[in-house]
Amino acid sequence: MNINIDIPDEVRVHIEEQIISGAYSSIGEYFLDLAQQDQKRKAKERLEALLLEGINSKGQEATPDYWQDLRSTVLDENNEKPE
Repeated sequence: MNINIDIPDEVRVHIEEQIISGAYSSIGEYFLDLAQQDQKRKAKERLEALLLEGINSKGQEATPDYWQDLRSTVLDENNEKPE
């Protein structure tokens, strides 16, 4: 896929400096790295939001019955018995 974008001269110079320095082998590699960094940043933001949601939730008391119900759900005790 080819993508054409117009970028200001100062940005173009920065990208070319990155390529000349050996940080990237091409303009395409530079922009691919930017896109991957953006994906990672958004995944991190989503994880942080989920963690905050969990921290701020009411929660549930972890009683012995709670743990047994969790084991039953995870292990499906009707088919599998833990050793």
